Amino acid sequence: MSILIRNARILDGTGAPWFPGDVLIEGERIAAVAPKLDANGAEVVDAAGRYLAPGFIDAHAHDDLIYLRQPGRPEKVAQGVTTVVVGNCSFGLYPQTPASADGLREHFGNLLGTVRPEESFADFAAYRASLDGRGIAINLVSLVGHAALRLAVMGWQNRAATPEEREAMAALLAEQFRQGAHGLSLGLVYPPSAWADTAELVRLAEVVAEHGALLTAHVRSYEGGLIASVDEFLDLLKAGGASGLLSHLQAAGRPYWGSLPRAVERLEIARKDGVDVSFDMYPYPAGSSTILQLLPPSALAGGVEALLARMADPDGLAALRRAVEEGEAPADAGWESKIRLIGWENVRIGGVGEESFRALEGLSLAEIAGTRRETPFETLSWLIAADRGRTNIVMFQLSEDDLDVALSHPLHMLGSDGLPRETGKPHPRAFGAFPRYLARALRGEGGLGLEDTVRHMTAVPAQRFGLTDRGLVRPGMVADLTLFTADASDRATFRDPTRLPHGITDVLVAGRFVLRDGEHTGARPGRTLARA
Repeated sequence: MSILIRNARILDGTGAPWFPGDVLIEGERIAAVAPKLDANGAEVVDAAGRYLAPGFIDAHAHDDLIYLRQPGRPEKVAQGVTTVVVGNCSFGLYPQTPASADGLREHFGNLLGTVRPEESFADFAAYRASLDGRGIAINLVSLVGHAALRLAVMGWQNRAATPEEREAMAALLAEQFRQGAHGLSLGLVYPPSAWADTAELVRLAEVVAEHGALLTAHVRSYEGGLIASVDEFLDLLKAGGASGLLSHLQAAGRPYWGSLPRAVERLEIARKDGVDVSFDMYPYPAGSSTILQLLPPSALAGGVEALLARMADPDGLAALRRAVEEGEAPADAGWESKIRLIGWENVRIGGVGEESFRALEGLSLAEIAGTRRETPFETLSWLIAADRGRTNIVMFQLSEDDLDVALSHPLHMLGSDGLPRETGKPHPRAFGAFPRYLARALRGEGGLGLEDTVRHMTAVPAQRFGLTDRGLVRPGMVADLTLFTADASDRATFRDPTRLPHGITDVLVAGRFVLRDGEHTGARPGRTLARA
């Protein structure tokens, strides 16, 4: 099948100025790019002056589970996204052993809701087969979650791994790389990944380097310990010899606003010293996570059931209250209470596991406490117990000035960090991150022009993840392409977070339309991309 896109303003992904031209697609690939091309029997699509860019690449997402349930990925297609990177922050659906399966589903479910037994997998090959067997609309790149390795080898034990356990994790990771996984993700504030010591992390980084893969990290702190946490990650990359991607680089909590320039300077210095590192970030002043992130990491020792047992004991509950309200957590050096930094009023419920709690979605913990006539901590402890840790939260914690530093930096690439569930009031980044970032440039705002903005969503992440045939409008490349208007913009808000964007009109994956004239076609030409 041949398609000729005519009269487009071509943004080729390199950052070079847009130029008027035509693009000929033959089968899955771009055959020609020129000012004027003959149709020669191809289906003609008149862009009529709309912009044509490489398909956008979501460098940081948590779509692992929703892909299995909604393989058409409608909100991603509507944003012009043609490839999504999953398995971030140590959360993934593989690898598992029969003994670790329940723990893995619990860990993932804390962030993204209940995982059914058939939705977690022995290894990357099984996950890939499940996705490709049902067909997916857009491409998927998968990282191995560090938590899965630890759970498979050690369970929910809050201790350092033995040398034998480190080697068992290393062997399990190497097997995922041989099957085509693209990298390893750490979640150094999320148990059990948070309990890893330097020796374990360095050994796994060595395996990443041996296989030419990528090491990503949700670092230990984005608050007062941000610079020390960035340095820890950089030291890990040096020690292991791996290439790295620092996840959603930010400075969280008003006392630490203004720290971003120092953090990116650390990355710049490291690159001058030969460390291959970059970062991703989303274009919003709020973050989102599991409600369990409001607790110190040691609270999760033994898993959620053990946490709930400790909360049922008055002394255990009192210790948690001191940690959350006063920041007192002797077992967790460097941990800071989110509540002390941003307040109960800035923590809003995004999604719940228990259907009967749906009325709480969109409300802050302070609002819920007022309705229930109790303290916010009492509300927090009740909700954790009643929803068994499956509650998702949205946290308003970032400054726009720091965001501008991150979003315009040359080492930045765009990631939505969306936490998609089938219901709820999620963070709007899952439905609007890419058009929101794009609209900044189209309006002449932010530190980047349109061409560089597109590069941060296309060629930069393509290079970082080794997608050598994507990310550019160039002959021979896979025809993952997005057409959008000059007034493209996001429409999802924190109060109405699932509204689809305006102005993304057409999206092609491997030369087939998945969005045509603003309508989803139902086509599923995507694939799970294995690392070469």
